[in-house]
Amino acid sequence: MLVSDFNYHLPEELIAQQPLADRAGARMLHLDRISGQWKDRSFRELSDMLRPADLLVFNNTKVFPARLYGHRAGLCSQPLSPRNPASKEFLQGKVEILLTRQLSPDPASVSFWEWQALVKPGRKIGVGEKIHFDQSLEAEVIARGELGERTLRFTPVDNFFAVLEKIGHIPLPPYISRTDSATDRDRYQTVYARERGSVAAPTAGLHFTPEILERIRARGIETAEITLHVGLGTFQPIHTDRVEDHKMHRERFSISSEAAQKISSALASARRIVAVGTTTVRTLECCAAQVAQDQPLRLEPHSGEAELFIYPGFQFRVVQALLTNFHLPQSTLLMLVSAFAGRERVLAAYEHAVEQRYRFFSYGDCMLIE
Repeated sequence: MLVSDFNYHLPEELIAQQPLADRAGARMLHLDRISGQWKDRSFRELSDMLRPADLLVFNNTKVFPARLYGHRAGLCSQPLSPRNPASKEFLQGKVEILLTRQLSPDPASVSFWEWQALVKPGRKIGVGEKIHFDQSLEAEVIARGELGERTLRFTPVDNFFAVLEKIGHIPLPPYISRTDSATDRDRYQTVYARERGSVAAPTAGLHFTPEILERIRARGIETAEITLHVGLGTFQPIHTDRVEDHKMHRERFSISSEAAQKISSALASARRIVAVGTTTVRTLECCAAQVAQDQPLRLEPHSGEAELFIYPGFQFRVVQALLTNFHLPQSTLLMLVSAFAGRERVLAAYEHAVEQRYRFFSYGDCMLIE
């Protein structure tokens, strides 16, 4: 398959730049993946459209302020430490950092933090350079990767994430053409976010409110939470011509004992599992792929790294319905949705959404596919 087979025309003005005033006020395109028929609805109808026996599965990851702005401080001549910050007169050009994946454990056993990150301008920053941030925080580039990726080692600080909360920015996607605001700290986060670690929100969940969740549970619909920390695997563009040549980046996930039991029980009783978002789909199907086809499908509580790439031809074993936002042309997320509902059906539904002026991407409207 060619990546270009997953293209569609999207007028720029349909890319949502701000969240709606009403978190649950989105439109929802309902797509029947068997017939290909669709209907224009609203997200508030979701609770009435779900079946009482459904299991609704959420990704409870939490976005942290992963975008940092600093200055180049030249090559590292001495070990980094809070007592050896870069002298301000030697600071050079501005640098933008997007932390994408934590490499070191939480510093109980180590005195530093190591992260994979995207760096701009990537070509100019080599191994050995230091980057200076506010709050006496510095990082040394210790390894170089492809497409602007670097491995950074940060100076020891008492509370690394507390510093990020002070100086970091919410990592809004590049198609949102504005700087982040105080509002984004709340709105680019699901109301059920608990486990810190994502550099992008699981956007299908942004529409839920406590009232909507209560209405769903009042109908007897069971819910479960898994965790996948969104990183490069979800939002990195495809740089190959053929779909099959793309390799996904790994993303950390975990499934608790409670969630594993609920999901396994639903599978055993042939109840429908409804995934909220593509990251939930990837996590569930990644776990299912570890179970032999000739064995009863049961999920066990565990943690790991997902690098499963789902595109048309994939056989789903867990998910039977999907709530998702609209995704970028030629993206891995659009390919996952196309694998679930059929490329032609999905692209036809997207064409209808464009004609009807739906709002697209992270702060946009959503689809229910069943």
